[in-house]
Amino acid sequence: MNKNPDPERLSNKFTLELNDYFLTGEKFRLKENEDFGFLETNPQPLENLNDYYESENYISHTDSEKTLMDRMYKFVKNHNLSYKFSKLMDTVPGNKILDYGCGTGDFLVYAKGKKLEVFGVEPNPKALNISREKLGFEFITDKPIDELNQKFDIITMWHVLEHIPNLFEFLEELKSKLNPGGKIYIAVPNHLSFDAKFYKNYWAAYDVPRHLWHFSPNSMQKLFNSFGMKIEKQYPLWFDSYYVSLLSEKYKKNSLGFLRAIIIGTLSNLAGILSGNYSSVIYQISKNEN
Repeated sequence: MNKNPDPERLSNKFTLELNDYFLTGEKFRLKENEDFGFLETNPQPLENLNDYYESENYISHTDSEKTLMDRMYKFVKNHNLSYKFSKLMDTVPGNKILDYGCGTGDFLVYAKGKKLEVFGVEPNPKALNISREKLGFEFITDKPIDELNQKFDIITMWHVLEHIPNLFEFLEELKSKLNPGGKIYIAVPNHLSFDAKFYKNYWAAYDVPRHLWHFSPNSMQKLFNSFGMKIEKQYPLWFDSYYVSLLSEKYKKNSLGFLRAIIIGTLSNLAGILSGNYSSVIYQISKNEN
């Protein structure tokens, strides 16, 4: 499979109309892909997609602590570093890890502290420079995945897959960079979570058009199965429901948003325990070995 999802394989029915609440206020719609069940942002402004990231408020590309949301994001991120690493299966010193879309490099700094051989890819110039300052120029690149000439025991993508324009071509390349017996760990938002259903078109994790694809556990399973890979385990990202709810309340301009965000985040986690539909999910993925 060597092309992106065919627009003709999208259902005629738009599932949701929403705005880019973060930056431009532009309107977008979501459509469901008939083959895999994920939702696609429509239209996808691929020619000028980088323009939608050009804001000082795009937190994952900075180390800012200016605002309450900045500090909340950093708190969640710092907690998640050890939590995410704890989910990496059978790691031993010397394992080679690729963090694709490594942002400001904090997860790789943590992994380096655990004696892993680290390498990162980050296309955003601002985040690229920050991560290189932390880890060294030779360990971080902005090259596309098809230009990497090495393989890895572990590949991580923390809230990155939903940003990838050429989804199918990318997944084929991603699979080719994994050593035999290696694992891929991908975290993405889940549009079937309680908080997504509660906030609907205000749900901050839709984040159109920066998020081009919107996944559920079932659509992830179908997608990776089609590439000869399998999802072995799933883990919740507990704090994401609170952070996303806070942002969603901000977009709704609710004066009591903080309190309601705590309630909705908690309810979302409780609902996820019963259904498996957490606000964000980490997927552990391996190649089918023939």
